[in-house]
Amino acid sequence: MTTTITRQYLSDLVYKELGISKVESSNFVDDIFEFITLQLEKKNKVKIANFGSFNIRHKNERVGRNPRTKEQKVISSRTVVTFKPSKILKNKINKHINVGEVS
Repeated sequence: MTTTITRQYLSDLVYKELGISKVESSNFVDDIFEFITLQLEKKNKVKIANFGSFNIRHKNERVGRNPRTKEQKVISSRTVVTFKPSKILKNKINKHINVGEVS
């Protein structure tokens, strides 16, 4: 199952929980994402306490293979964003999986 959390959904949560205007809550959510994006553009690690951290990683050029055609192709070097969940998040997820609460 996939759940998509949109900026609008987050903005509505902030609006309901904090009681600020919808415009202010939308700006607040946008500012958070803008901050995370700017930090990653500067190649800084972004850690969200008790959740996890986002980091920039460089992947070198390599040879890949199409599994259907077996054709080899060069995959160019690139920069990717990685996410590493915190121990607290991992423990919460594993606890629910072991109990059978997550489908």
